[in-house]
Amino acid sequence: MGFMDRLFAREERASVEDPRVPISSPNIIAFLGLDALSASGETVTIDSALGVPAIWAAVNFLPGTLAGLPLHLYKRTSAGRERVTGGLATILHDAVNPGMSSFDWRMYMFGQVFTEGRGVSFIERNAGGKPLNIWPLDPCGVTVKRFEGRKLYEYKDGSSRKVTYEASEVIDIPFMLKRDMLGHRSPILTNKDVIGLAQAVTKYGSKFFQNGGVPPFAIEGPFQSAGALQRSAEDLAAAVQKAAKENRLALSLPAGHTIKQLGADPEKSQLVELQRFIIEQIARIYSLPPTFLQDLTHGTFSNTEQQDLHFVKHTMRRWIQQFEQEVNLKLFGRVNNRQYVEMNVDGLLRGDFKARMEGYAKGIQNAILKPNEARRRENLPDDPEGDKLLIQGATAPLGSQPARGIGDNGGPPLNDNEGNDDAA
Repeated sequence: MGFMDRLFAREERASVEDPRVPISSPNIIAFLGLDALSASGETVTIDSALGVPAIWAAVNFLPGTLAGLPLHLYKRTSAGRERVTGGLATILHDAVNPGMSSFDWRMYMFGQVFTEGRGVSFIERNAGGKPLNIWPLDPCGVTVKRFEGRKLYEYKDGSSRKVTYEASEVIDIPFMLKRDMLGHRSPILTNKDVIGLAQAVTKYGSKFFQNGGVPPFAIEGPFQSAGALQRSAEDLAAAVQKAAKENRLALSLPAGHTIKQLGADPEKSQLVELQRFIIEQIARIYSLPPTFLQDLTHGTFSNTEQQDLHFVKHTMRRWIQQFEQEVNLKLFGRVNNRQYVEMNVDGLLRGDFKARMEGYAKGIQNAILKPNEARRRENLPDDPEGDKLLIQGATAPLGSQPARGIGDNGGPPLNDNEGNDDAA
């Protein structure tokens, strides 16, 4: 088989063990029982990872923030751009289909991206090619393949129905593509060792406090038989749990018996520091400053504000750009010069009231913003005289200032003869 034959050969991704499970889905790992076991001995799945508070916080925060950004449709005009209303603009801004709002659609899409590793939606069009609805698809039911050089999406829902979509019909947001540009990587399963460690720490803490905060221990004493040793261990374990339930701090031991601690002391093993380290690791996975995972250990007033700007510039911008370009490509095609979709991030960068007002003032005084543009950003109604660009007139070349007469600004004349022409 030559190079061109291999290039355009039909390439499918399907499970040999179960054809119903697409190989492009991260769930195939759990189905086959491969690589789901982390180095800590914990089996990592999407559901188990969501039990880690830092993962839960990241997976809720990122999709919620992206879904909450206003999504507008614009058209290019000779004067710049103009916002479009009605039709497709209503679909994107308000409701993508009769049963789902735009917020819920984007929340679901990005929720799948940050867990499974991919968000997929189908664009329903009428006979004229005009978009009517956008339907999110379960990424676990999507198989991505290549046939004769074209990318195709084969989708199976809960029934036996199978549908094949062209790439132009599907909005596809992967977290990271594999080198074949078909499969994708899940941020959770790719970092299973870190997340497995977080699961193990959570379980260890739960078992530790289930035993009344008492670490594992050994009983030493004059036991006469193996049965007596077993009974004493069971009685003492029950006594510890009962004391914890009754909030008692003392235990009574028979004469000649002692307790010796086994295992590591949580304080000496720095369990608290380990929890913080895990939060930092998960923040790295999602490119989030730790403050957005509610970790203010090293947070101050100034660096927290800078992390907020860092988040918008270096994390949000990447996902916004990917989403905008994918939606524009699939809705309007490659050679579109008329309309485009854009997310508005002004709300994330608004800052405090004083800083906003100072920024608006500088923009208006230097003919960058029109007064009505600033008023719209503050949700204020337009002013009849607010659609003009203004600039300050106080700055002029030295020596060209207009002369002031009597009464100007309440000051005296500029010289003794000014304003006294009849003095002669």
